[in-house]
Amino acid sequence: MNKKLEKEFVKKLETNQNIVHKICRIYATGEAAHKDLFQEITIQLWKAYPKFRGDAKFSTWMYRVALNTAITLYRKQKKKVQTQDWDQYAFKIKAEEYDDTTEQNLKLMYQAIKELNDIDKALVFLYLEDKNYTEISTTLGISEVNARVKMNRVKKKLKELLSID
Repeated sequence: MNKKLEKEFVKKLETNQNIVHKICRIYATGEAAHKDLFQEITIQLWKAYPKFRGDAKFSTWMYRVALNTAITLYRKQKKKVQTQDWDQYAFKIKAEEYDDTTEQNLKLMYQAIKELNDIDKALVFLYLEDKNYTEISTTLGISEVNARVKMNRVKKKLKELLSID
């Protein structure tokens, strides 16, 4: 790939890398798994970037690729997942250390979210990111009505898991 495209990708990734960290926080268990998933999502984003047409915002496209990667790996977690060699894709990205201190208050909610199935996790994640139902439905490949119905069911389930009245 040409250097201009590489620089463009790196800049967009650095700007939006917290999206990937949040997805890793939901789907990964532990620091090592978080780093592995972050790496795999980054590689998949890089591989898919030449096909990014710009029809949607970069962040929306990034959510879709990252969530699909996380869900795919999550579904295969009982099998040994073979990841790509990181050295082959070293982008010289300035990685911010992921500081989850401020998210300690969300620990219970994350635990409850982990109890959900993989699609419901993605739905909650996008909802918590203040995505509207149109963006959620586009990202997940479901109808807007289906996204609304599923979200109402998930809210009820989370309330039960968290024992909120």
